[in-house]
Amino acid sequence: MNLVQSVDRTLTILEVLSDYSDGLGITEISERVNLHKSTVYRLLSTLIYKGYVVQDEESSKYKITFKLFELGCKKVDKLDLLKCSKPYTKMLMENVNEVVHLTIREDNEIVYIDKVEANNTIIMASRIGKRNPMYCTATGKAMLAFLPEEEVLKIWKGSKIIKLTENTITDFILYKKELQEINKIGYAIDNEENEMGVKCVGAPIFNIKGEVAGAISVSGPINRITEDKIDFISKEVMKYANLISEEIGYKKI
Repeated sequence: MNLVQSVDRTLTILEVLSDYSDGLGITEISERVNLHKSTVYRLLSTLIYKGYVVQDEESSKYKITFKLFELGCKKVDKLDLLKCSKPYTKMLMENVNEVVHLTIREDNEIVYIDKVEANNTIIMASRIGKRNPMYCTATGKAMLAFLPEEEVLKIWKGSKIIKLTENTITDFILYKKELQEINKIGYAIDNEENEMGVKCVGAPIFNIKGEVAGAISVSGPINRITEDKIDFISKEVMKYANLISEEIGYKKI
C-alpha cells in the first residue's frame, strides 16, 4: 500500500478526537497517536485552518467540528438522488426509447452519475463519471436557468467558453436570453451545441429546499430527436424530473 504518512497521521488524529466530545489536550492526543507534540501541533494547525478542528479558548482542548458530517451529508444527498431517480429514469427511457442521463453539478461542470441505455442500435458515448461543461449541455443549461443570476455569471466566467460546434452559444447576452426562455418553459435543449449529430432535452431536479439538485435528459441522434418529437420528449422529461423532485422532498409552491 502506498500510504502518505502525513495524511495517515492526520486522519488518525481525527478518529481519536471523534471519541471525545469534550476534546483533548495536545499531550493527550500525542500519547494516543504516538507522535511527538510538535508533529501533532503542526497537523492540528492544518486541521484548524481547514475547519475540521477547533481549539477551545478556555480549556485549550481540541475538538472536531461538523465539517466531516457536512461532507458526508453531501455524499448522502447525491446517493439519495441516485437511488430515488432509478425507477423514474428507467420509465422515462422506456417511454421515449432513447438514452437517459442523470447529472449533478460540480463547480462549473456537470457529472454523469447515472445512465439508462435505450433498446436501440445506437450506443451513446457518454459514461458514468464523465464530465462536461455546464454552458453547452442540456442538463447544464437546465440547472443554470434556475440558479441566481450572480451564480450564473460566476459559472460563466469560471468556464472556458469554447465554440465546440457551430451551434455553441458563446455570447453571454444571447446566453442569458436562452436561460430566461428555459426558465419560462421548464426544459433545455442541447441543439448539437456540445457534439454535432447529438441532440438532448433536459429538465432540472429540485431538492427539499427548492434548490437545484441535478437534472435529467434524453439524448439521441438528430435523425431520431427530431423537431416533431421535441414536444412529446420535453413533456416526458419534465414529468419525470418533477416526480424525482417530489421523491426527494420538493414541494412546489
